[in-house]
Amino acid sequence: MQLVEVNDATTRKEFLQVPKVLYKNDKVWVCMPDPEIESVFNSGTNPFFQHGEAVRWLLKDDEGRLTGRVAAFINKNKAFTYQQPTGGMGFFECIDDQAAANILFDACRNWLEERGMQAMDGPVNFGENDNYWGLLVEGFIHPGIGMNYNFPYYQQLFENYGFKFYFEQVTNHLDLTVPFPERFWKIAEWVMRKPGLRFEHFNLKEADRYIQELKTIYDDAWQFHESFTPIEPAFLKASLAKAKVFLEEKFIWFVYVDDQPAAFFICFPDINQIFKKLQGRLDWWGKLKFYYYLKTHTITRARVTIMGAAPRYQKMGLESAIFWHMSQVMKTKPWYTELELSWVGDFNPKMRSLHEAVGGTFGKRHITYRKVFIDSSEEQRSYTIPMDTRDRILKNSE
Repeated sequence: MQLVEVNDATTRKEFLQVPKVLYKNDKVWVCMPDPEIESVFNSGTNPFFQHGEAVRWLLKDDEGRLTGRVAAFINKNKAFTYQQPTGGMGFFECIDDQAAANILFDACRNWLEERGMQAMDGPVNFGENDNYWGLLVEGFIHPGIGMNYNFPYYQQLFENYGFKFYFEQVTNHLDLTVPFPERFWKIAEWVMRKPGLRFEHFNLKEADRYIQELKTIYDDAWQFHESFTPIEPAFLKASLAKAKVFLEEKFIWFVYVDDQPAAFFICFPDINQIFKKLQGRLDWWGKLKFYYYLKTHTITRARVTIMGAAPRYQKMGLESAIFWHMSQVMKTKPWYTELELSWVGDFNPKMRSLHEAVGGTFGKRHITYRKVFIDSSEEQRSYTIPMDTRDRILKNSE
């Protein structure tokens, strides 16, 4: 077998070609547009290159046929906040062959070790964890936009190499044709009667303001997550730029308490339903078809990518009121029949409880693995967010 580093136009094209070869007979897989994947590895479009680096490889058999690919990366802002310096690997694709997979895993490990890393997480993204994160191990159904999809045998390839379970991510699905629990709406109505509350949907004309407010809430709410690092406005701006064509302003909500940013909710139309029809092609004809499908209600699902409330405003029921506003929006768009609530880690019990409260049912399970390079019998687990974050914040502010 031949391991080839991706370093020119030809190998970049082959890197994008690998999944097209492997999944050509898979009816569920969705081919992402080439520019979407390339943007992750482009220092001009991915702000994580400002404090990190990445590398990619191809794997070919002795006849030169594509059999696999992988990428390794280091986010220097986060790598040194773990129990040991930890890098990442992702965009893994491989034939059902452990020897082939080991070559790809070894390439990542060696590259990371040369740069001082002592462990690697995978499969992860060279970016935030809202996209391309975790290995699908249960629920091999339609992948939502940005959600990893892979063959079931990948789990064995990872675990045989020595990757250990680090945390799991569960995605729930919400059937919009089924009424919400009445108790949930009563809570929402009670919340909305509270003085000082204001609900506002996103407006592209004021994008800079919303980005700053999202950062304010996020940095406050996520401070109790393991190895927390503040979210980068440059990343938010880059994500918005990519989504600008298809986003729905009324799918993104902000909540204010006495005019202070308190909570946010971000949901995007699942354009994988369009990409599925385009088979990865976004040439001029592909773009015309994209806009046609966008305007003809081809999209019937939406993905809730992230939501959160600043700790001091938790336990106020703000999430229920947000869902009430979303339900009013969905009444004007009856072609939407499903919300994908993704993804919630096992380290976030509060959000998992919310998914259950709105009537979400299990859809998919992804696992993020960790491979520690130094042999150790001790298995690491992701830190669980404490349930009393609001109390801690309020106590510290006294």
